[in-house]
Formats: sequence, C-alpha cells, structure tokens
Amino acid sequence: MSKSSTKGKGKMGYFEVAAIGIGGMVGGGIFAVLGLAVKLGKGGTPIAFAIAGIVALLTSYSYARLSVTFPSRGGTVKFLVKGLGGGLFTGGLNVLLWVSYVIMLALYSYAFGGYAASFFPEGSQMIMRHVFISAVMVGFTLLNSMGAKLVGEAEKWIVGIKLTILLAFVGVGSINISMARLEPSAWSSFPTLLAGGMIIFLGYEGFELMANAAEDTKNAKKTLPRAFISAVAFVIVLYIAISFVTVGNLPVNQIVSAKDYALAAAAEPVMGQMGFIIIAIAALLSTSSAINATLYSTARVSYIIAKDGELPEIMEKKVWKRPLEGLFITAGFGLLVANILDVSSISVMGSAGFLLIFAGVNYANFKLHRQTDSNRWVSLVGALVCIVAFAALIWHGASNITHLYILAGMIGGSFLFEALYRKISGRKAIELKN
Repeated sequence: MSKSSTKGKGKMGYFEVAAIGIGGMVGGGIFAVLGLAVKLGKGGTPIAFAIAGIVALLTSYSYARLSVTFPSRGGTVKFLVKGLGGGLFTGGLNVLLWVSYVIMLALYSYAFGGYAASFFPEGSQMIMRHVFISAVMVGFTLLNSMGAKLVGEAEKWIVGIKLTILLAFVGVGSINISMARLEPSAWSSFPTLLAGGMIIFLGYEGFELMANAAEDTKNAKKTLPRAFISAVAFVIVLYIAISFVTVGNLPVNQIVSAKDYALAAAAEPVMGQMGFIIIAIAALLSTSSAINATLYSTARVSYIIAKDGELPEIMEKKVWKRPLEGLFITAGFGLLVANILDVSSISVMGSAGFLLIFAGVNYANFKLHRQTDSNRWVSLVGALVCIVAFAALIWHGASNITHLYILAGMIGGSFLFEALYRKISGRKAIELKN
C-alpha cells in the first residue's frame, strides 16, 4: 500500500474534533452552575449564558489559528510560550492553568456529590454530598492510575446519552413555558447579568481541548477553525435553550433552593418524577466522565509544565509509563477544594483563572497574527473582552470579601510560586521541550 493511500489514516475529521469540544464544554459545567446562574441572572439567565458564550466564541478564533500553526498536545501551554515568551508572566499563567484545572475537577466533583445526594433524605444530603465527592474523586483517580481504558472508550457514549437527554428536556420543556418569568422586568440588572455570565463562564471552558487534538486532525487548516467555531456556537444555543426552559418552567426561588441539582429539579414539572431521575442520572454520568477526562488531561498538563521546568520534578516523574505523581497531587488538591469551598467560590475561581489564561492566548495570537494568518483585531478584542469579563468578576466579588481573598490567593499564589521556583531552581526562562 502506498504512502498516499495511508495518509491521514486513523486521524480525526471535523465531526470527531467538534465532538471533543462539545463533550468538553457539556462535560458537567451546565449541571454544576445552572442553579448559580439562575440565582444571579433570574429571568435573564439566558442572556448571561449568551454573554459568556460571546467571550468563548472570540477566544475560539485565536485557539483555532494557533492550533493550525503550532499543532501540539501541549495546547495552551505551547501557545503562551510561543506568543509571550518564557518569562515570569508566562510561567505564572501556566501554573495558573494547572490550578484552574484543579478547580474544574473540584467543580465536577461538587456537582456529582450534589446530584447523588439528591436521592437521599434532605437532612442527610449535606453529609452524603461530601461522601460522594470523596468517593468519585478517589474512584476515578484509582481508575486513571490503572489506565482506565474501559472508561475512556465509554466517553463517546456518555456524550451521546447526555446530549440526547438534554435535547429531549429542551423539546418537552418548551411546550409549557411561562414567558412572564423571562420578561425583562424579571431580569437582574445588567452589571449583575454580566458578572453572572462571567462566573458561569467555566461552562464553556472545554473548547480548548480541541487544540490538543491538532496533531491528530485530518486537513487541520480547514477542519480546526470550522470545528472550534461550530462547537462553541452549538453549545451557546444549547445553554441558552436549557436556561430558557429551566426558568420558564420553575420559579426562581425553587431553582435556587435546589441549586446543587437545579437541572433535575427543573425537569420534574416538565417530565414528572421520572424526569428528575433521568436528568440526575445524566448529571452523574456527565460529571463522572468529566472528572475522568479532567484527571487524565490534567495529569498530562502537569507533566508537560514540569517538563518545561515550571513545576517540581516530582510532577514530571513517571511510574508504569504514566505521570502518576501529577495525577495524585492534582486529585488531592481537587478533593480538598471540593470539600472545603462552596459552588459559588469554586465557580469564581475557575472562571477567573480561565479568563486570564484566555486573555493571554488571545494576546499571543494578536502578537503572532502574521504567522497564524489571523485578523489581529479579532484577537485583540478577544483579549480585551476577557479582561473586562475578569473585571466584572472582581466587581461582583466586592460583595463577598471571601471570594476576593480566595481569588487573590489563587492568582497571586500561582505567580508567587513561579517566582520562588525560578529563584530556587535558577531558571531564567522556560525551555519549550514539546
């Protein structure tokens, strides 16, 4: 068989790559943050999801162009180094990237615990939530340490099942919507809507996973841009539809009181008790698959960052040909965050971390626009929008000083760690090895 006949064999096409992005975004975020979104946005919750989606859509342009020009499984890490150099700022952002993944892991575990606990009496739900948070984290950490091939093969089926259930929820729930609950008079103020959109921004974060598939994509120059834009656009429409149906079918106070399992509660008046159970099961499948995928990818991100000299060498060490030290350290921190903080604090931390990182990626593409053949103004607008969105988070955090302290600790700690580690190791710049 000639080389030409085997060219591209085993590589992914448009639908496979787009599925990675959609699966990454609808991986657990919508189940975790919907209750918080409604609490902040009230009847304007669909607007909050649209605002966050616009930020994701602008950033996806930079990711698409950078992925085509610098295909690498390192993804974001490589883009930041290529565009911003190997200095302290880039190093701090890469450490923040790892921390933000830990936060996402905590969010998914928190959501899993909330939905699992919803099957127990109300008086025991708080305790059971922590039991399930810990059980799911430990369980998937052990599976990942053994390879978890079976779980990995099940991912595509889980994505299909949860999308089918969510689309069915939207279809059935659209029949009896109360438009009065969605009128502008029922919305929060625009600044609160903006801040709410940014707090739930992490519901869109997963589109960056497509960048890690660049090396394995057929005709990447055409496939990746189409996959990035269409995947994000599809999820924007899906999230708006889900929030539209949720707010239109259930009073805001009831959604907020069931914030840990809001989507399942919203399904009950639409589909009855069976609807609650079906959505709760979909949430458990979705968040567990997201935990598995995040543990898998974060262990490898920590390995790449450690290999470039930005994290201690223990994170680079491999046992049984897998970066298990990075896996265990990541899972340990995720377990701690999920059991100590509430969903609001976790969401603020996760969204803030990724907004800063995405601002850096947009700016990197702005600087590299000639190499990436990009419209630099789109990337510059993307960077500025991310900064404005981050400022909106800070503004909202002013109403809860604890959120500000936690946020300052996460971001400041990442850059302080990088600065101290550089001083101890004597490294002046990052050496990109992938």
